[in-house]
Amino acid sequence: MSAQQSPGGPVAVTIGRRPEPVHTIAVYAFDGMAPFELGVVVEVFGLARPELGGLLAAPWYGLKVCADRPGTPLAAVGGFSITAQHGLDELAAADTVIVVAVPNTFSGEVSPGLVAALRTAFERGARIVSICSGAFALAAAGLLDGREATTHWRYAELLQQRYPLVKVNPDVLYVDSGNVLTSAGSAAGIDLCLHLVRRDHGAKVANTVARRFVVPPHRDGGQAQFIEAAVKPVEEEDDGIARSMQWALDHLASPLTIPLLARQARMSDRSYLRHFTARNGTSPMRWVITQRIAASLPLLESPDGTVEEIAAAVGFESAATFRHHFGRTMHTSPTAYRRTFGRGAA
Repeated sequence: MSAQQSPGGPVAVTIGRRPEPVHTIAVYAFDGMAPFELGVVVEVFGLARPELGGLLAAPWYGLKVCADRPGTPLAAVGGFSITAQHGLDELAAADTVIVVAVPNTFSGEVSPGLVAALRTAFERGARIVSICSGAFALAAAGLLDGREATTHWRYAELLQQRYPLVKVNPDVLYVDSGNVLTSAGSAAGIDLCLHLVRRDHGAKVANTVARRFVVPPHRDGGQAQFIEAAVKPVEEEDDGIARSMQWALDHLASPLTIPLLARQARMSDRSYLRHFTARNGTSPMRWVITQRIAASLPLLESPDGTVEEIAAAVGFESAATFRHHFGRTMHTSPTAYRRTFGRGAA
């Protein structure tokens, strides 16, 4: 039985399937914030998604922007202001709480109200997420004690010094610890938000959102934050690296080795390994594994093919090897992923 508001005002009661509850995302806003990371959260979780059509098995998210004093204009970097309509009580009651930054990372300023709301949300079983310096708020609430976490590489040493119980990893885009997730700065927040969508709704939905966002659909959380080649002039041999990567994507089902990839790039094995890692922030074979896992996701979401057949189709030597790497990357098994995100899953 479900209730709908009729045009005349009374509640119209209809018989049928109970509607799925909307997963609420609450994001914290504060005076003096830079707007980019907040905009990322709004873009991913707050927009209507007509492009998803029949892909969703559950409703899209409900987004609430929350602040210590709702209704009070908050100055944003760039000379404009925003007004959050919701307070910290609604943040504490949300299903997922996202902190995109703290007001002053170096002074250690974290709102006591935010700390209390984070603890309340966590104790309720909410999912807690940080982007960039937002990790300092999670750490201040004690939610990162004993956990691996990340933040912007510029703040990693300070986070470790201030909160020694946190296992700070400065070399990754994001860390998924189940119900607590942290990411590096700015663009890594996009990766983490898409990762949340992938966890909640599957690869096909996340890829569709990424396409509208005009960003790559998946970057492994273990990829390095800082990639040297991104700030250097492009060299001629970079074309060889790109050519080898495209060739690998076209031949994922085949055995791939560094000598094979180096041959496509017309480099020696040693030179190829050095230039590939400098350009992509990860080794060639780890990159290949990530691409094979990504290629397996839509296959697992389809009812066709066994796990063994899918493992072979994307180039793993055996189903056991596939399960091992899938578990390390996705923090679940291929079978559990299929059960959750397979076509027709509730």
